[in-house]
Amino acid sequence: MNPLKIAIAGASGRMGRMLIEAVQEADDAILAGALDLPGASVGTDAAAFSGKPAGVAIESDLAKGLANAEYLIDFTRPEGTLQHLEYCAAHGIKMIIGTTGFDEAGKAAIAAAAQKTAIVFAPNMSVGVNVTMKLLEMAAKSFAEGYDIEIIEAHHRHKVDAPSGTALKMGEVVANAIGRDLKEVGVFAREGVTGPRDPSSIGFATIRGGDIVGDHTVLFAGIGERIEITHKSSSRVTYAHGSLRAARFLADKKTGLYDMQDVIGLR
Repeated sequence: MNPLKIAIAGASGRMGRMLIEAVQEADDAILAGALDLPGASVGTDAAAFSGKPAGVAIESDLAKGLANAEYLIDFTRPEGTLQHLEYCAAHGIKMIIGTTGFDEAGKAAIAAAAQKTAIVFAPNMSVGVNVTMKLLEMAAKSFAEGYDIEIIEAHHRHKVDAPSGTALKMGEVVANAIGRDLKEVGVFAREGVTGPRDPSSIGFATIRGGDIVGDHTVLFAGIGERIEITHKSSSRVTYAHGSLRAARFLADKKTGLYDMQDVIGLR
């Protein structure tokens, strides 16, 4: 089997470097390109930080950075990802998108691009998180009545969007399981005299601080008991390994939009 030719967006960032290391360590993949914004890192070896140069320079020009790539793994910002998306769709490059914070128009653009190339789009590439999503779906159906639902998430001080994409996805999973629309029942801020809690609501609480990689808890609070389903990430390596698993999943796909539930067979 030919190795997966993978390019990494945001190559000089923390997640980008983790992805580069994961690709270099994989037996069935090679680093075929690296992208980043114009700056000091452009033109340098993408893996120089690891002491194991890859012979692949970081590029800001998409045509150069993706010239040899069959896949692009992208954990950047929505505006950057959408630019990459347009190029990849036009050139048949498959995408693994872990970027969060898209608005409805951005999500629609991803769905449209999936008619031209194969895409795995998920707010969290961790296998553990996606198993947790399945557990939440099962639990929510049993706790639809008589239990208040709250979602608490914590991330590092540098994260720019809130709530996290993973927390929002958890809210969507729970809401869909019990026949609610998260857009109608989601509560994202509380302050002052808020009045009694609406029993149909799904609340969100956000914590930002330090170097927390990612913690998510869904609380089902009933009378006399509460159930908490929690996932905690201690390293971004789980996202990198999940992204490679997603790339392998796309190997025989030409078009289509998938998520990690498809990748790990929980659909």
